[in-house]
Amino acid sequence: MCAVNILVCEDEERLRKLIIRYLMNEGYSVMEAKDGKEALDIFFEQSIDLMILEVMMPEYDGWSVCRSVRQESDVPIIMLTARSEESDRVFGFELGVDDYVIKPFSMKELVMRVKALLKRSSKSSQEVLDIGNIAIHTKAHKVFIESIEIDLSPKEYDLLLYLAKNMDLAVTRENILDKVWGYDYYGDLRTVDTHVKRLRRKIQNASVKVDTVRGVGYRFEVKL
Repeated sequence: MCAVNILVCEDEERLRKLIIRYLMNEGYSVMEAKDGKEALDIFFEQSIDLMILEVMMPEYDGWSVCRSVRQESDVPIIMLTARSEESDRVFGFELGVDDYVIKPFSMKELVMRVKALLKRSSKSSQEVLDIGNIAIHTKAHKVFIESIEIDLSPKEYDLLLYLAKNMDLAVTRENILDKVWGYDYYGDLRTVDTHVKRLRRKIQNASVKVDTVRGVGYRFEVKL
């Protein structure tokens, strides 16, 4: 089995070393950076499977690092922050952050989030995404619910795939518009709402749903 490479970027040395120890105890290969510049240098020189970034760092902050990484890669990113304001989380999700851990946190929680995100990332890279009773065939661009193919428009398919790849994460309408329609699309956010409404109707028999996250956007998750 190939080692999973995790980059930990945290300027507080004691916390950084503690995170590294816990991750290494789980069998991960861990690299470390004490500031944003060092993190980017390592990222562009090494093969990284997941990044853990502190928001407030010297040289380049976590937002700047995330923005630079997202121009080149979809590598999973977990942000560490002492700020719990919704506006900060929304801003991060718009940049492409995959998950947040609010300080102070337990190492057990961080490790569980790392495992969940790596599992989700591995699933999203497969040719077939199986989530509950729905199967998304990424190469054939076909979707099945309990082996019955459902008819989706190209944009409805792209929307479903994007939401599925961001399973359990709150994604903003702006981010959906950018990722599904493209940054040069001149439509408004109502386009997203219209397509979500149509998609909900077509996958109503699936064991998954598209929930509205008030003040943020939407979240794709398994029905309880």
